[in-house]
Amino acid sequence: MAENYDLVIVGGGIGGYVSAIRAAQEGLKTALVEQGLLGGTCLHKGCIPSKALLRSAEVLRTAKEASVFGVATGPVAFDFAAAQKRKQEIVDQLAQGVKALMSKGKIDVYEGRGRMLGPSIFSPSPGTISVDLADGDNQMLIGKNVILATGSVPRPLPHTPFDGKQILSSDDVLQLKELPASMVIVGGGVIGIEWASMLVDFGVSVTVVEASKTILPTADQAVAAEMEKQLKARGVVFYTNAQLDEQTVATTSSGIKATVHQNQEEHSIEAEKMLVAIGRVANVSDIGIDNTDIALAHGCIAVNEYGQTKESHIYAVGDCVGGLQLAHVAAHEGIVAVSHIIGKQVEPVDPLAVPSCVYSFPEAAQVGMTETQAKEAGHAVKIGTFPFAMNGKALIHGEAGGFVKLISDKDTSDLLGVHIIGTHATDLISEAALAKFLDAADFELAETIHPHPTLAEAIGEAALAVDGYAIHK
Repeated sequence: MAENYDLVIVGGGIGGYVSAIRAAQEGLKTALVEQGLLGGTCLHKGCIPSKALLRSAEVLRTAKEASVFGVATGPVAFDFAAAQKRKQEIVDQLAQGVKALMSKGKIDVYEGRGRMLGPSIFSPSPGTISVDLADGDNQMLIGKNVILATGSVPRPLPHTPFDGKQILSSDDVLQLKELPASMVIVGGGVIGIEWASMLVDFGVSVTVVEASKTILPTADQAVAAEMEKQLKARGVVFYTNAQLDEQTVATTSSGIKATVHQNQEEHSIEAEKMLVAIGRVANVSDIGIDNTDIALAHGCIAVNEYGQTKESHIYAVGDCVGGLQLAHVAAHEGIVAVSHIIGKQVEPVDPLAVPSCVYSFPEAAQVGMTETQAKEAGHAVKIGTFPFAMNGKALIHGEAGGFVKLISDKDTSDLLGVHIIGTHATDLISEAALAKFLDAADFELAETIHPHPTLAEAIGEAALAVDGYAIHK
């Protein structure tokens, strides 16, 4: 049996289900195929569960420091099982919400593995989706258009596979029943730093091994340095510009041992468990790409700025196309793809207008170019910074560490980048993202009236500081 649709989407993560909702809003008969759980990695194995645990870490930290605010709490204890239970309840509630949205949009959801077929009796063009349903049956879905939103999976070390017990992926670590006494984290990017921050708050001894010269290698250097400084002060041990020697990795009943090479020196490290957080691999195997003319580039599906593959009626969005592997990017790429399918004018995703966030303590967020990138692009830059130590609301929160850094073009005053590290940075960045989207100048941010007392005043002060006019600095 075959069913005909205007659009068939393979993958029910945020890129897929947002595409489906937008398609339904535009009047397209839409089908969504998902082998696992609706909501995908972001909802079930990434963004939401990790941030729920980070919130538990924040509350624990606040409780321990309550006396500073004049609140007597007595001895503070942490129940990891209760935190895990709360995390799952949040995930389950949001998952039900996604299901409700599918029903509201009259989107047909097929639970099973979807694969593209080549030209056949069903369609002269490749892209008919054969779905091996969860109940053992098979269903053919013929779409005038197809969107692939198959996501990604954690990248293992080349010679040390995940075992789910001592060598953990970011998926595995979310399912821990008990906290380990110690953890080595291989990879000092966003995922590694979030887990380092969380675990050290939970009382775990944490060591981070990062191959680049700094942690958070895609962040502005000043932000990366401040993050490392603050995490070191809380007990995290860092080996940067360092390589884990995989040949020395040994697992025992009590933990793991390995050697780290750093600046021509060797360091022996031991921990109860190891978290490998060195990136993610596009999920492109066994989805029928060989039955089409779709091209791959560096292991990802090659697409144009609208998500269109070499097969003009087949699109791809999200982690499976590489680029910025962020949930909000996947969602926006899905909207762009659907708009392009129906012939609606739409602007492609501009990487320089995409905000990115680190939900550790301290939080960090950025949009646009780093100082290094701006200079490498040929800009003469001017820079304004403002420390949260001079912001009244930050002092009220008891979190005066960090700063706002604003980068603009010296000749045109065009905003090039904004970088924030400190309390609520991930919320504050949206103002900067809007400014970047609107091609604002630094003086436009400076002249925006920010309410007092707020953390957002630091953005206005940093903009004023670009030309030496900061009031409270």
